[in-house]
Amino acid sequence: MEGVSDVPERPAPSADPSRVNDYDSFAEAYSAENEHNLVNGHYARPAMLDLVGEAAGRRILDAGCGAGPLSAALRDRGAVVTGVDTSARMLELARRRLGDDADLRLADLSDPLPFADGAFDDVVSSLVLHYLEDWGPTLAELRRVLRPGGRLIASVDHPFVAYTLQDARPDYFATTDYAFDWTFGGQTVPMRFWRKPLHAMTESFTAAGFRLSALSEPRPDPAAQELFPEGFHDLSTKPCFLFFVLEVPPSSAA
Repeated sequence: MEGVSDVPERPAPSADPSRVNDYDSFAEAYSAENEHNLVNGHYARPAMLDLVGEAAGRRILDAGCGAGPLSAALRDRGAVVTGVDTSARMLELARRRLGDDADLRLADLSDPLPFADGAFDDVVSSLVLHYLEDWGPTLAELRRVLRPGGRLIASVDHPFVAYTLQDARPDYFATTDYAFDWTFGGQTVPMRFWRKPLHAMTESFTAAGFRLSALSEPRPDPAAQELFPEGFHDLSTKPCFLFFVLEVPPSSAA
């Protein structure tokens, strides 16, 4: 699911983790919040598009498409886009944006995906993997649906931020979860993310058969400085998200 609403700090740890990450319950508020804000509209989404590069004619899977802003931007650039998400309500919003003929499917990235081997040229996964404790099954499926030479472009919470600025833990090298509250449009919801050290992330990618071709720590669009004068400085000078471009070796079998 794409995005967060504020940076670089998370809200305080949640006192009610009983229903975490329930996007169906706050889809509209979330979508409205991240549509044009600094973090998503002027940083995370443009960075993903820059890493994708030329998209015309490419078959792209948006894994965790949410309400579809990244899918829409890729389609505008000529890509043939398929979107999957675990939230039925988010997919309703994506269909409203992309049209009834859009290829949007309800799917859990922890389960097998409903696509043939090698069905896609690229997979984009924006701010999704940190919802998962075990990346292995998900990366194996994303690897399977990519053709040889295909790419996974993924972004996650920066591991340094997740350990030093957000509910810090004493052991950087452990995989741990943390709970917190997000507030969108006056609605507060409990969330839960997982944090991993950087080496665990890269080892997960290589174990799934990917080859790391780029590691990116972009800065926000300079044009956003006038729109967001307060948040822009922090986002320009502190780590927030980490972006990966992973390739399937061309000689690999799909």
